Amino acid sequence: MKINFLGASRTVTGSCYIVEAAGRRFAIDCGMHQGNKDIEARNRDMGPYDPASLDFVLVTHAHIDHTGLLPRLVKFGFKGPVYCTPPTVDLLNIMLLDSAHIQEMEAEWENRKRQRHGRPPVESLYTTDDVARTTPLFSPVAYNTEFEPVPGVTVVYRDAGHILGSAFIKLSVAENGAPTSMVFSGDLGRPNQLLVNDPDVVRNSDYLFVESTYGDRDHKNEANSRDELAAAIAYAYKNREKCIIPAFAVERTQEIIYSLWQLSRAGKLPREMPVYLDSPLAIQATEIFKKHPEYMDQEIKELLSNGDSPFNLPNLVYTKSQEESQRINEFNGPAIIISASGMCNAGRIKHHLRHNLWRHGAAIVFVGFQAQGTPGRHIVDGAKKVRLLGEEVAVHAKVFTIGGFSAHAGQSQIMEWIGNFANPAMEVFLVHGEAKAQDTLAGLIRERFGFTVHIPDYLEEVSLKPGKAPAIQLHPDLARPQIDWNYLVAETERLLGSFKGRLPAVQDRSWVDQTEMRDRLLDAHRALLELVSQS
Repeated sequence: MKINFLGASRTVTGSCYIVEAAGRRFAIDCGMHQGNKDIEARNRDMGPYDPASLDFVLVTHAHIDHTGLLPRLVKFGFKGPVYCTPPTVDLLNIMLLDSAHIQEMEAEWENRKRQRHGRPPVESLYTTDDVARTTPLFSPVAYNTEFEPVPGVTVVYRDAGHILGSAFIKLSVAENGAPTSMVFSGDLGRPNQLLVNDPDVVRNSDYLFVESTYGDRDHKNEANSRDELAAAIAYAYKNREKCIIPAFAVERTQEIIYSLWQLSRAGKLPREMPVYLDSPLAIQATEIFKKHPEYMDQEIKELLSNGDSPFNLPNLVYTKSQEESQRINEFNGPAIIISASGMCNAGRIKHHLRHNLWRHGAAIVFVGFQAQGTPGRHIVDGAKKVRLLGEEVAVHAKVFTIGGFSAHAGQSQIMEWIGNFANPAMEVFLVHGEAKAQDTLAGLIRERFGFTVHIPDYLEEVSLKPGKAPAIQLHPDLARPQIDWNYLVAETERLLGSFKGRLPAVQDRSWVDQTEMRDRLLDAHRALLELVSQS
């Protein structure tokens, strides 16, 4: 069994694994590479993907960094099914079409420049026709429904708690009669998000492929994020300027609207201040959210059942056309503008930044991760000028960075989720993260859980061990980061049963300063399990 890492290796975009197992070849996610020119050049190289040889694709969720190259796969010969949850199907139907329009416009713009310089034209990554050939391949699968896309490969989608319909994948592959289990986290959500449920947990796997976007830090002030947003709006309102919020069209935009709805209900949003949702894609996505309340958390379901909608915000104006978008910047006075893309590297947000970034008194509010090489990252890192639409624009607006709206788990939340796995022999692969975050998280995982951790590079291929011995089932309490040592000893002695000998009593203590003791006790516990199974 082989896995090739075609993206999200030491980066946070381009997620894709190519798996060769059970005599088949398939992909898990197929995302667009976003960032600097070198990273984005990977989008044009379909050689490693070999699309025509893929039997099927498993998609974790709809974000373009996990799905944006699906139409390019089809363009180069892929014809198999694409499995994903029902909300993901609906979101992809609009997101991939939007992406195709962007690819076509960027190719047209680039070719005008090339023509002026006497250079040959380039093709867009894919077209709307390629998307039209892609969407019929989508095959919806509900959470917790086991299915077999090909003989020998069993798949279950579980709720990842990241965005509407997001999933992590539990995969079992049978080769030579021996099953190997794997979990692919996709993007892992954090607990207590505004719209979706908390991530499900898994107790056992031989291999774990887990994202590490925030592997080196936790989100700051999660509980205070709404108040920070209110402060940013108040700053722009006081100065009679605009508050610009770059936001991903799916999930982040809907969370911001819900947060503004809460601020409005609490009397913390200026009543006369218009809120423009300036993203046709975000407007369509919001309608899809309304269509799938069953995929939202209990709080939202209760609001809807009581006749309240968190998406019906007073003063909310949808601007679908280009003309409507342009008129926003002709409006004199304070306003809130929510627009895509979230990293400021495409879409209408670039125009709003060009009109407002240089204004003293304006507010720019970042509510999501900014990848290296993107305009958003440059602004967050303190750049004095940013190049937008071919023009150098000064950064005079006040920049607010609010981490509590992230749909990704923070460091401690990733660790807590990994702590549910009870197989001490599980091997971990860190993906979807930058080098610093991954190195930090890898050290924590090794120290706390004793798992073997790998950090693959781009295009790296690894061979997994088919038929790996089944994981020994530890008592779930024994996999927790903080262990009651007396309980561990008692549980071990219970398993000891008729076997002679007793373990020496130990005092209650945390694993933090007793890593060796923890490892020795767990080794003893595993050995006893084996003895019991053989007797």
